[in-house]
Amino acid sequence: MILKEFKTLFTDKLSELYPQTEIDSFFFLLIEEYLGFERIDTVLKSAFEISQEQFNLLESATNKLQKEEPIQYILGKTEFYGLPFFVNEHVLIPRPETEELIEWVIKKVTSTSLSDQNNILDIGTGSGCIPITLKKHLPHATISSIDVSENAIKVAKKNAELNNVDINFMQQDILKTTALHQKFDLIVSNPPYVRELEKEEIKNNVLENEPHLALFVEDHNPLLFYDKIADLAKEFLLENGLLFFEINQYLAKETVELLEAKGYKNIELRKDLFGNDRMILAHK
Repeated sequence: MILKEFKTLFTDKLSELYPQTEIDSFFFLLIEEYLGFERIDTVLKSAFEISQEQFNLLESATNKLQKEEPIQYILGKTEFYGLPFFVNEHVLIPRPETEELIEWVIKKVTSTSLSDQNNILDIGTGSGCIPITLKKHLPHATISSIDVSENAIKVAKKNAELNNVDINFMQQDILKTTALHQKFDLIVSNPPYVRELEKEEIKNNVLENEPHLALFVEDHNPLLFYDKIADLAKEFLLENGLLFFEINQYLAKETVELLEAKGYKNIELRKDLFGNDRMILAHK
């Protein structure tokens, strides 16, 4: 089969599930991964004869896409803040909104009296995208990171090695934690915050593939992670320390009120690139 024919077949198989722009994006990612081709090669080399081995890889990926498996899991990798990350079913796929949170943290640290030799704690590391990206941009900081999942910690450690950074990873259930191992200048967390009642808003490729442990909270207590982390941060942030959260857009008011009730000051709420309330900075 030549490349042009495969592109037609690929589009036909996926057209009922995805918009054309997304199908094209998938196609370009796959031919780059399995054929070593760039986007322009789909035109310049449209008559390229695909080998059986290459076709088998492309067909397998196509079948997985038909089952709505995320392209990042199919390829086993993604990019976050310009850095490469290995991902699998044990970790969430890093989102653009989290890149915005990271950018805010970096700018805050580098533009204030805070030194880049901070002690920073990330809670709920997943793929390790937050602590690893912070370490790349704040190389003199000492960064620790917690996750309840042993499998997530394994992925995060692999990504730290991939990006050549040193992070202190710890497997720990933050909800059962009564004390942190030291005090910190800055604590950042993107904890589970999607309520069960919001599942109907979640696309199938997320709902059926990404780890629910890292996504969902019970409807009756949706801020339990924020409540717990904010309490720990009150005790284990240094004076004038900073607490950053990624938050549920529907619970912004409630999250701000929770932090105010605990005595945090100068609380800032920011929207993401989609115009949704998505991140908070609170000062101890």
